This record gives sequence, structure tokens and C-alpha cells, in this order.
Amino acid sequence: MKLSMRAYRNEDDYWAIRQFLRDVYLQNGRRQHSWHVARLDWWRWHGIMNLGDGDLETGVVLWETSSGELAAVLNREGAGQAFFQVDPRYRTGELEDEMLSVAEEQLSTISLRSGRPVLEVYAHDGDGLRTGMLARHGYARRAICQEMLRTRDLGLPIPEPTIPQGYTIRAMGADDADLARRSWASWRAFHADEPDEKYDGDTSWLRNPMRAPLYRRDLDLVGEAPSGEIAAFATVWYDDVTRSGYFEPVGCVPEHQRRGLAKVLLLEGMRRMRDLGAVVATTGGGGESNPPAEALYLSAFGTTGESYTAWEKYLDRRD
Repeated sequence: MKLSMRAYRNEDDYWAIRQFLRDVYLQNGRRQHSWHVARLDWWRWHGIMNLGDGDLETGVVLWETSSGELAAVLNREGAGQAFFQVDPRYRTGELEDEMLSVAEEQLSTISLRSGRPVLEVYAHDGDGLRTGMLARHGYARRAICQEMLRTRDLGLPIPEPTIPQGYTIRAMGADDADLARRSWASWRAFHADEPDEKYDGDTSWLRNPMRAPLYRRDLDLVGEAPSGEIAAFATVWYDDVTRSGYFEPVGCVPEHQRRGLAKVLLLEGMRRMRDLGAVVATTGGGGESNPPAEALYLSAFGTTGESYTAWEKYLDRRD
């Protein structure tokens, strides 16, 4: 079937892509061969709004059938990254080649490591069509950029965790004080190697992802320390259309690690999404690129998952 390509236009496209990702996710048996809809929302309301990770107008390209049905979406996340979202009914080598060509033209960046134009394309390690295409076009797999996309069947028993003594598991509060505690915990969890003086105290960034369509305060979980500070956090994005839940972000303040607190939050999140009707829980991260996260997710999700890796090419190569 002949498909037509076009640029992202407006808000209607965003909502069409959200539904497209849901449809593809279900067609693929709730396996993350495409992004979960929550990851798209997270990119928009956190990646774009808070981190400056591009924009929808220049970072998204669509392919449609003659009737206007979405067949594929190409999008960036970080600079120089390309992700292929493809309806399996329309997937062909010709389409993959075309998407790669467009990605090289529109989504590449200048490498901070080398100063050369570069593109990273993400592919499942078991996807022979895509990995074979990338190899033919001179891309090399970067093992350091490998992650595991974990899935847990919520029909299986969820272990009852032991909450560390003195800690409390609860949902985020609505007041400014809780926003401040949560923002500080995020800084400590994800910037542990940076001096605290670099933290600007601004909590406004938290309000952006809270505007996302799937956000629910009762699923934005925190572990409160005996001192009253937030020691760990795990946000669940529950999609009732696909009956699946997605964790992003998950973190723990360094001085509260190795108590099992993050795992407790993951298991509590699974129970809450199951009670809402979810049949699977999912997350990304872990893998070779993040061994601590890999250990955490392996302990909570088990071994079910798929390996997902970046393939890289310097576009000024002459060989």
C-alpha cells in the first residue's frame, strides 16, 4: 500500500498519535514494539516543556494511508534520537528505509563527543527487519545505550513488601510544601553527583507533567521518611484504554537507598493499577545502560521484557 508522508500540524495530530500508539500497543499484544502512550505524554509534558527536548512541530513526522489513517510515526526524544512507531499491518522494509532517510535528514544532531553529525535510531534487539536495515546502512549497535522494557502480568500474585520501619507510603499531596519536598527528592535522586548549591528550588517544573492527560495524584506515589522528607517516588500512568500502567519516573534519594523503598513503591503502584483494571505493568530503563535500575526492575518485574538498543551512525562517513 502506498503511504503518504507529512509533517506534524497541530493538536489534533497529537491526539491522533496517542490513539495510534494505543492501537499499535494492543496489536502487538501489549508489548512495547512502539512507545506506550504514557511515554509520549512524558516526552511532551516533561521532556519538551521542562528539558527543552525539541518540539512536536519539528520532531514528529507522520505517514498515512490514502484514507487518512495513521500507519507510522517518526519522532525524536533527546537530540539526535529517532524512534519508529509503526502499525504492524503496514510495516515493510521500504517504509523502514524511508523513515530512516527522513530521520537522517531531519532528526540528526552534532555530536558533543566528536563535533560530527550523528543519529541514534532505537530498535528492539530481536527485530531482525530493523536491525538488519540499520546494519546495512552503516549503523553500529551501542551496547552502552541498551535498556530493558519490562512487563509484569498483573494476573500473577503481587508480593506483599515490607515497608522499612518508620517510612510511610502515600500519594502526593496537593500543597506547595509537598511539591517542594518532591522536587528536592528528584534533584537528590537524579543529581547525586552535583553540589546541592546547583539546585534552584524551582518547583514549577513538576506542574507540567501533572497536566498530562493520564496523570492521577492517587497514582503519584512517594515514600516518606521518618523525618517527613520524601525519600523515594514512583509515578504510575494508568491507561484504561489498553488496561496497562507505566512507571515514570522512579527514584530514591541516595541516603535512603538499599532499604527496598523503591521496590515497595513499584509493588504498591502495581496493586493500585490492578485495582483500577490494569492487566499489565510496564516500565523502561535498566539494562546495560543503568545497572542499578536494572537490579530494581528485575526484582519487581521479573525477567519478562525486551532489550532495546540505540544504533549510531556518523552521517559524514565516506565509507
